[in-house]
Amino acid sequence: MTKNPLRRYLREGSLPHFFCPGCGAAQVMNFFLQAADEIELDFDRLVAIGGVGCTARIPVYLHADALHGVHGRTLPWATGMKLHNSGLEVVIFAGDGDAAAIGGNHFIQAARRNLDVTMIVVNNLTFGMTGGQVAPTTPEKLRTMTTPYGNVEPRFDLCKLVLAAGATFVSRWSTYRSGQGIQALKKALQHKGFALVEFVAQCPTNFGRRALRTGDPTKCVQWIEERSVTLKEAKNLSDEELKDRFVLGDFVDYQRPVFEGSSILATGGEK
Repeated sequence: MTKNPLRRYLREGSLPHFFCPGCGAAQVMNFFLQAADEIELDFDRLVAIGGVGCTARIPVYLHADALHGVHGRTLPWATGMKLHNSGLEVVIFAGDGDAAAIGGNHFIQAARRNLDVTMIVVNNLTFGMTGGQVAPTTPEKLRTMTTPYGNVEPRFDLCKLVLAAGATFVSRWSTYRSGQGIQALKKALQHKGFALVEFVAQCPTNFGRRALRTGDPTKCVQWIEERSVTLKEAKNLSDEELKDRFVLGDFVDYQRPVFEGSSILATGGEK
């Protein structure tokens, strides 16, 4: 049997992985490996960071330096690493809870500073690892373990949040649209500045069974795709029509000064 060439980027001793069958986070790990391979990302300079959650397990499997720590603190670690060594390729793997709940303020500040890192957020619309609780990104009216009568809170739009904060590359795709997602990852990994790629992804085990009443990964992916529109399509829809949709595309890609040690010294900081 021919071995998948992407396996060389994984720690063989860490396999098999722990992801549930049909998990979107596992798909995104595959997307990342394809993108990294196509741009010939130097894994000797890569530091992969994960906090807590299903997505945060991805760095454990990569054959690179990794930091796996507490919930919501991925970006402070990334900030310290980039200020110490700007030549590192720092990639953060986070779930929507890790990024937008306990880690929300760090998320905003990293975008504001234009920290030169790539942040990949797998948005499965729930706290998947801990049982399927409501998350900041859970759509309204959907049932979760902690909202048995339906979620009453408006959901966070992660891309709008970091766009307002000053991120210089922002993109959102779904696991259904793998080709576009891989292209977005290639752009993000080569971008100078804060780059966010969000994937709206299926969680058949918790979100699917609780909110959609199905544990079938295919049906979960189809549910996401039926509610997805591209940026071009969104221009012809009203705010009310977009309320329950996932808008997909590359939102912004531009350059401005990044936050790094040399820029701090240039503004008068002590050596």
